[in-house]
Amino acid sequence: MKHPQLSSRGAVASARRAGPAFLLFSMGFLLWPPALFPAQKVLTGDRIPVAGAELMVHPVHHASVVLGWKGLVIYVDPVGGAGRYSSLPQPDLILITHAHSDHLDIDTLKALAHENTAVVAPSGVLKRLPDPLRTWARSLDNGQAKRVVGVGIEAIPAYNLAGERQKYHPKGRGNGYVLTLDSTRVYLSGDTEDIAEMRALTNIHVAFVCMNLPYTMSVEQAASAVRAFRPRIVYPYHYRGSDLDTFKRLVGTEGGIEVRLRDWYKEP
Repeated sequence: MKHPQLSSRGAVASARRAGPAFLLFSMGFLLWPPALFPAQKVLTGDRIPVAGAELMVHPVHHASVVLGWKGLVIYVDPVGGAGRYSSLPQPDLILITHAHSDHLDIDTLKALAHENTAVVAPSGVLKRLPDPLRTWARSLDNGQAKRVVGVGIEAIPAYNLAGERQKYHPKGRGNGYVLTLDSTRVYLSGDTEDIAEMRALTNIHVAFVCMNLPYTMSVEQAASAVRAFRPRIVYPYHYRGSDLDTFKRLVGTEGGIEVRLRDWYKEP
């Protein structure tokens, strides 16, 4: 049986009948300033309807992004201190693509991760983690796949192709990731050029693609790769110094790809 909501006067009258201790508790509850109750942390950002649910996309900085899916919170390459994430829900899963300092920040990881956080990273990254982070982490290298906290995770190679650039990201060391969330597939490129493994991807709903020379790829390379594997939505990230308008123009509209330009470098 449903009960009508009590007014303040009705609540106090009911408390009187229940006894003095309950009266004090009830009066305290009614008069307690709402601001003293901690606010629930809610993930904000783009809401993408997919497979009967919503994928939340929250840009953080450079290569860092937070995703939300059916109550799960996924951090990708969190760096820059815990303060950047203080308004966001705690992570259920943290993905690390490789060991460069703009992707792996051990102090930030120590502040954000807890014993119920799953951490997934290449084996070379795991070797750098102190305990207890190492005990919470799971190794995943190029070509391997695991299911973690209900998320299918595939490690996609991420590396440089051209001459001198190979020193930045040698093949076999870093990961991109394809996440399978029910029937939705999300690609995170990590640091890479437009490699064959990226071009061969299929059925990608949302992609995050890097571009900045000399460390990853040019705008032209990124646009060419995106046109090859045709995600439904693509976000350029890790793009410092790149011309995003040119990227969007080169991707074009005839392939049915939506380019979403968001600010990964705004001041906090």
